[in-house]
Amino acid sequence: MQDHQSVPLTDFIEYPQEEMLHRAQTFLDTSKRRHSIRSFSDKPVPKEIIETCIKVAATAPSGANHQPWHFVAINSMDVKKKIREAAEDLERSFYEGRAGEEWLDALKPLGTDDQKPYLEHAPWLIAIFSQKKGGIHAEDKNTNYYVHESVGIATGFLIQALHHSGLVTLTHTPKPMSFLTDICGRNKDNERPYMLIIAGYPAENATVPEHALVKKDITEVSSFL
Repeated sequence: MQDHQSVPLTDFIEYPQEEMLHRAQTFLDTSKRRHSIRSFSDKPVPKEIIETCIKVAATAPSGANHQPWHFVAINSMDVKKKIREAAEDLERSFYEGRAGEEWLDALKPLGTDDQKPYLEHAPWLIAIFSQKKGGIHAEDKNTNYYVHESVGIATGFLIQALHHSGLVTLTHTPKPMSFLTDICGRNKDNERPYMLIIAGYPAENATVPEHALVKKDITEVSSFL
């Protein structure tokens, strides 16, 4: 390893292996209760909860530690309405054939269509943007590396943090998502919309598609050498 400035690792906690397994199993059990929900309550969620979850996301590892992400947390009814209208315009053309028959067939078990009322009804939307240039300081203009991978990891952290805090979520990726750049007032020369996360409480009549409960077995998704 090349010479570099560093500090001692002082906050690592080593648990007995029995406790490690228990913690891993507890986290697995918690993760199994995470579901993508499309029926949200309008029950308010304090800003502090969303802010703390974004702080969790911002601890994710990233290429050269450039942290090439920006999170726009949206609670404004006016802004949410604009996002819903723009997203539904795109979704109409998607479901009217732009997606292709195979893609639409894959979505049928989930019951999705071009109507996205949750974009306006849920208390919070979080628009995630990736950044082409940046660095460890806000004013840096260096090239960012492994942007897609870094923002993907941070997004996973965010979803789990929201779930762990007691909220439900839905990932939304309309194509193209450039309208989010305009509505959120972001720099279109440097940032690209990555994903939209809907967050809040489930509606009383919320359901989970049976199709979404089918998860591949550990033997199908992993190998041990």
